[in-house]
Amino acid sequence: MAQDNGNNKEIIYVGDSKVRANGPKPAPKDYSEFPGRTEPFFPNFLLKEWMVAVVVLVGFMTLVMAEEPPLEKMADPNDTSYIPVPDWYFLFLYQLLKFKWASGPFVVIGTVVIPGIALTALLLAPWLDRSKERRPLKRPVATGLMLLTLVAMVILTWEAVDEHEKQMASAPSGGGDGGGEIVAADDPAYTEIYKNQSCAQCHGENLEGVNGPSLLGVGKKLKAEDIIQIIDNGRGAMPPGTFQGTDEEKKKLAEWLAKQK
Repeated sequence: MAQDNGNNKEIIYVGDSKVRANGPKPAPKDYSEFPGRTEPFFPNFLLKEWMVAVVVLVGFMTLVMAEEPPLEKMADPNDTSYIPVPDWYFLFLYQLLKFKWASGPFVVIGTVVIPGIALTALLLAPWLDRSKERRPLKRPVATGLMLLTLVAMVILTWEAVDEHEKQMASAPSGGGDGGGEIVAADDPAYTEIYKNQSCAQCHGENLEGVNGPSLLGVGKKLKAEDIIQIIDNGRGAMPPGTFQGTDEEKKKLAEWLAKQK
């Protein structure tokens, strides 16, 4: 702002600052004023992060070298009793699709809706929970959702592994023991029901196994109820509904197969 006083001109500078010109300049407080709460990013914090990363990496590589990774058995196109499963990190989704509300006509719920909601929540986590607290107990919503997700994944993975192991244990090796003779070869369940149905086309007229596994000795590992369940629901390459006989014939056939020991 200029002011004219006769022959002399005076210039006055007007500022709009809340910082006093002769006052102390604002500066961040020294780290020493916050003992145990903060530290310089470099090298203190960064060095700690590197040390943790090295420990995790060394532990992971030690586990990889010490523990041989489990492999599935050799591929055999003639063994239709084998039940493949996804890798371990997809087992919880695999088990999720076994629920009625996430399979069949509702399969889109198990394949798109639930994984989509989980992925979206993970991406939006920084905006959904903006609390500055670092203690888990003071962030109950975020901590609860995280624990719920981890527990669900662990339980579903365990159920998938347990169910698969039970199925593989109950399934005869190659269908049956691959040898032996037919027990009760004169039984009508064999001479009439088995040979007249489509069973012989896959399992062989003498239960030796052709396109499907052998059924010789199948009774050592499967009961009649288990065999009926396999006939109804299918297993491996055997689709459900292949048996076209009556329920009484199905029961007789299952009881006869259970005798093959």
